[in-house]
Amino acid sequence: MARGIVLYERPGCGLCEEAARMLGPLASELGCTLRRVDIESDPALEARYWLVIPVVALEDGRELARAPIDEAALESRLRTESARGP
Repeated sequence: MARGIVLYERPGCGLCEEAARMLGPLASELGCTLRRVDIESDPALEARYWLVIPVVALEDGRELARAPIDEAALESRLRTESARGP
């Protein structure tokens, strides 16, 4: 997978930290990047995601998961995307 994974989060969010800890090794294994985006840095992102973070998406904007994140389901979706290729 040459794609990037985007984690929308905010400082102090425990669920966001859990998602980042889970995604880091998985992204590395799948050969993609993990970009962490602080929603508080952009009013539009904050308005869009405040009540549903963490949110995991692909770089193309397709959302894969919102809180609460089911780790096994997210891993399965990422592996499926990886098999599809860029």
